[in-house]
Amino acid sequence: MAIERVTYKIGNEELVLETGKIGKQANGCVYAQFAGSAIVATVCCASEVKEGLDFVPVTVEYNEKYYAAGKIPGGFIKREGRPKDKEILVSRLIDRPMRPLFEPSFGREIQIVPTCVSSDGVNPPDILAVIASSAAVSISDIPFHGPVAACRVAYLNGEYVINPTFKQIDEADLEIVVAGTADGFTMVEGGANEATEEVMLGALEKAQDFITAMCHLQEELVKKAGKEKLPLAPLNVELANKDAIIAEATPLLEKACFQDGKMNRGRAISAVKKQMVEAHAEQFADEIQKKLFDQCFDDIQYNLLRKSILDKGVRIDGRKTNEIRPITCEVNVLPRPHGSALFTRGETQSLAVTTLGTVMDAQVYDDIDGERTENFILH
Repeated sequence: MAIERVTYKIGNEELVLETGKIGKQANGCVYAQFAGSAIVATVCCASEVKEGLDFVPVTVEYNEKYYAAGKIPGGFIKREGRPKDKEILVSRLIDRPMRPLFEPSFGREIQIVPTCVSSDGVNPPDILAVIASSAAVSISDIPFHGPVAACRVAYLNGEYVINPTFKQIDEADLEIVVAGTADGFTMVEGGANEATEEVMLGALEKAQDFITAMCHLQEELVKKAGKEKLPLAPLNVELANKDAIIAEATPLLEKACFQDGKMNRGRAISAVKKQMVEAHAEQFADEIQKKLFDQCFDDIQYNLLRKSILDKGVRIDGRKTNEIRPITCEVNVLPRPHGSALFTRGETQSLAVTTLGTVMDAQVYDDIDGERTENFILH
């Protein structure tokens, strides 16, 4: 397999995407490098199709190896341990924009494993991991409606910085991460120090420009090294008597969906479903027909609720679109903890408890970015 690569100039450094040298047995593998940070992203899929899947079984597991920064794990255990919080969060960052672009009818389990194999301690590797993961899937034989890319934008000293360094992130007034396709972004997260709306919108525009460029870069790599896609395994079976079932279930669900109280609503909807299953027991004895009915049942609920909001301006609990649920807040609800509060909005509740400690209780993080402490710990 020939080694193919594409490059993109960012400032004084080049972002490199390369395939054909590492991970030759994977369905797709891309080595991505920017300055001293590098990611190896592999994607593999199962050889057998699982019949009747009604979801996309994708697993993303981002790894940061201590050797990437020339370090050995701290503490008594020197072997790499369970995924760190940062690794879990970056895995989600990769998963969110990519998952909707896989074909449910592909019917095979998919694993995406981007690994940080080099870190210079200056350039965060997470954005590189998103681009490398998308590129690996795009050149693979797995059907994918991508590519996708991500971009971090910082607002520092009145200027936007694309994919800032760790130091620039710490000093910035705004820092956001945007992910999406060449046509538009699908995810935004980050924070700002009272940034204006204009600054935020400007950051989104800058991010979209970079994302589009990264998608086009991946398309170049696909032209050079892309594999022929595996066939889909669409479910050719349809729900028998679908129109009759919809006509029968709709009036029953219309009544059940608008019951007062979440628990009452849930019980009423379950009762309707049970009634329908019993009425068509012979048909739903077939596992595939039952799965198709479950999907149809959910679609009926969705359409009823959407129609009510758009046509009548009434939501599932009877509220109008400009009304909020009753909200109450109480403090000091527990006798011994340093602080406690109970927040209630409608039927949703959150009990928050605070414990104060000394500087000796600070959380110490030892990862490839260096050792740091965190005084605020959210569990």
